[in-house]
Amino acid sequence: TVGFSCIPSNKDEDGLVALAFNKKEADIRNQQQLIVESLHKILGGLQQIMVNVEGIRALPDDQTEMVIYVVERFPNGNSRRVSATNLYSSLEQVNVKTLLMQLGVIVALPRTELSPAQMKQLLQNPPAGVDPIIWEQAKVDNPDPEKLIPVPMVGFKELLRRLKFQEQMTKQHQSRLDIISEDVNELQKNQATTVAKIAQYKRKLMDQAHKVLQVLIKQEIQRKAGYAIQAEEEQLRVQLDTIQSELNAPTQFKGRLNELMSQIRMQNHVGAVRSEERYSVDGDLLGEIKQHLKLQHEGLSHLISVLKEDLEDVKLIEQGLNESVHIRRDLFS
Repeated sequence: TVGFSCIPSNKDEDGLVALAFNKKEADIRNQQQLIVESLHKILGGLQQIMVNVEGIRALPDDQTEMVIYVVERFPNGNSRRVSATNLYSSLEQVNVKTLLMQLGVIVALPRTELSPAQMKQLLQNPPAGVDPIIWEQAKVDNPDPEKLIPVPMVGFKELLRRLKFQEQMTKQHQSRLDIISEDVNELQKNQATTVAKIAQYKRKLMDQAHKVLQVLIKQEIQRKAGYAIQAEEEQLRVQLDTIQSELNAPTQFKGRLNELMSQIRMQNHVGAVRSEERYSVDGDLLGEIKQHLKLQHEGLSHLISVLKEDLEDVKLIEQGLNESVHIRRDLFS
């Protein structure tokens, strides 16, 4: 059987080497500083070198991978990473390898990309135990030759190992998705809070606008005191009277609102009479009906509140005009 693996993309100068430990991820993370100090001693304990951890991830069978790199500092203050090839060669020495095994390291592998010559040689020569026809077919079936490379899976043990790696990666992806889902839920909560605050500020703004309108009306009344009613004011009064008449007309808004209220009461009465009857309604359909009725109710409530506010404003303006007329009549009389 032939599978596919990602082609390494790290360069040799990145200096990354992967160490596989026969320990659980939690143990490695708890002992990370101790492991770094031990690796520093194993590599000679020189002051001009520093061992750094690039990342830690769990592997199947309670194993853990730690990716490290070594930085070498020079007397002039400059520094560079030790190449992955040189670091791997140092770790593969017999005495160093023995110390690594005592530390719990199973295997060390350099994280370096393959050269074009190595890629060509790997693809042209089928691995041992793999039929050349199957190998050629695997190269044809490669879904992304730029990022993936065929690898042999000989025997049930290797297939099981590959399956465990895929399960481990799936768990890591699921964990990341859970974290993203929690972040999205938190953002949605913040959005809902922000929307509520915006609605609250809009209501406050409307209240302030009404207060400003009342102040302007009183100021205009005082400013116009002693003056005769102008043609524009008389025209405005006629328009306001017309609006008031339309609002109070039985066939206009007030009548329609009364009709809607009667229909709502009738529906409530019919619902109370038929409360003993039972029907089976689909859950999604019931949710849509509730949402539709909720929107209608909110629309009616908003329309009623707007009409009430407009009526109050009209009454206030009409009252102000009447007071202005009385004041002027008293002055002229």
